[in-house]
Amino acid sequence: FDPLLIESKTPATVVLMLSSPENEVLAKACDALYKFASKGDENKVTLLGLGALEHLYKLLSHEDPLVRRNAVMVFGIMASNHDVKKVLRELDVTNSLISQLAPEEDVVIHEFATLCLAHMAVEYTTKVKIFEQGGLEPLIRLLGSPDPDVKKNSVECIYLLVQDFQNRAAVRELNVIPPLLGLLESEYPVIQMLALQTLEVISKDRETRIILGENKGLDCLLNILENNELSDLHVETLAVLGNCLEDVHTLQLIQLTGGLKKLLSFLEASTVPDIQKNAAKAVTKAAYDSEIRKILHWEEVEKFLLSLLETNSDEVKVAASQAISAMCENIDSKRVLGLQGIPQLVQLLSSDNEEVKEAAVTALTNLTTASPRNASVVAEAEGIEPLMNTLNTQRDGAIVNAIAVLTNLSLQEQSRVRIQSHGIMSALAGPLRSTNSQVQSKAAFAVAAFGCDAGARAELRNAGGLGPLIELLHSKNEEVRRNACWAVMVCASDELTAVELCRLGALDILEEINLSTKRKNKFSEAALEKLLDNNLSQKYSRMGYLSSSNIITNGFYDCGQIKHGRKFLSLEELSKQELTDRRAVIVINAK
Repeated sequence: FDPLLIESKTPATVVLMLSSPENEVLAKACDALYKFASKGDENKVTLLGLGALEHLYKLLSHEDPLVRRNAVMVFGIMASNHDVKKVLRELDVTNSLISQLAPEEDVVIHEFATLCLAHMAVEYTTKVKIFEQGGLEPLIRLLGSPDPDVKKNSVECIYLLVQDFQNRAAVRELNVIPPLLGLLESEYPVIQMLALQTLEVISKDRETRIILGENKGLDCLLNILENNELSDLHVETLAVLGNCLEDVHTLQLIQLTGGLKKLLSFLEASTVPDIQKNAAKAVTKAAYDSEIRKILHWEEVEKFLLSLLETNSDEVKVAASQAISAMCENIDSKRVLGLQGIPQLVQLLSSDNEEVKEAAVTALTNLTTASPRNASVVAEAEGIEPLMNTLNTQRDGAIVNAIAVLTNLSLQEQSRVRIQSHGIMSALAGPLRSTNSQVQSKAAFAVAAFGCDAGARAELRNAGGLGPLIELLHSKNEEVRRNACWAVMVCASDELTAVELCRLGALDILEEINLSTKRKNKFSEAALEKLLDNNLSQKYSRMGYLSSSNIITNGFYDCGQIKHGRKFLSLEELSKQELTDRRAVIVINAK
């Protein structure tokens, strides 16, 4: 047949040409479709509607390298579209694309096959297929490709794949660390960034961190931090090092080589909020291990954390406060952070940012727990008033911790008197009504701590706090119920409060609790006894006897034994009743 020259401007015609038996026609048609698809998403959708993908899929295994290359190029450029990706999954193209990654294939085929896989690897189902079809090995091999686009697409694909835990273990076995470290020396920032992001994900596993140390990866990362020209990579580099801090073995390695000192010096000098925030978060995560806390204390990490409290960024202040909370588990750190950090944390309680306030008061809780010295420092730093104000915040976490700090301070009489003068019992009436069990528990505990003073009990009575306290006796939460019983026991120390508690039904509830083997506790039994001992008329009426330590005084009356479940009437209520033929009520009125 004589040569026929066709000039077409219609994509539908070009798609039809994909069925041609001639290699040259196929190659030219693919090339034309690649240019057309490159112009935008609309064109990709047009080709999808014309059924181009099904034809192109067949060409992926074509014997002619040029046809195959051009077909892969169309796939690579089209795969960025969501609808195209859906059809590619249905066609199950991953296996054909992986086969294009063979070492003998053309570098352009490598580039567009990896590009297509990177677009598709966003989906979990595709991740699984790439893993099952052996795609990880050729992708890792291509990290050493001379072509930067191939490197970029391969590392991006690996980054997406390692989001899945199974793939993290697999890439480690395939020795991905050396080629990833090699990419950190690339002249292309996007490749360096993707390599660091991949290292950050895989270094969450302890085994990977060990391999990273063995391959001098830590030195490599520290070198990036020391290079100011690579400042755009510092945040991601710190994220990888942050994971390494969580492992005692790796941390000791960094410390022995002087790397930890370098790292902290870099962090103290940095003014980039993201770097400061991520560094503080890394310390928080690492400080869960006691050995790591020791190492961080030796390297004076406290100095760095305290400097972060003075920054202008609220996110940094939150992260620093959380790290301080974590480091408090180390006694020596707790002492250092208490003396120097408490005044700064007290200032943060007045912040307009609720998250900052909560993080600061949580740090103060950790600093003052089992530390009388630090509790004194809070009082000396004028911390009582801002702590009282924090009780009115909207965040339950802040309220819980503010109550905890005030309770820690109450162990010192001078501080307790000052807190009571600020109206602590009135302030606790609100938290006692909370629906949050942690707030309820801490509030009841605080009532027990401050209720040893008669004035404080009167204040709680007048503020209407006894009602919500009694309601907590019904709680299904064991800790809330126990603390409420304790608080009732303390509050029942004087007759006025004991009578009021009985009037509000505390006796009946406590009796009911004590009948249950699961719900009763030593405080519920003690609270019932205390209530009756300070309300002798009711005790005599219920029990029919008084013990030798019960001394009756003016106002005591005997109205006879009351049946269970019947209301115990006050003298005033009894005086209003009509005369009956029952036994008289005997009242002691020696005055």
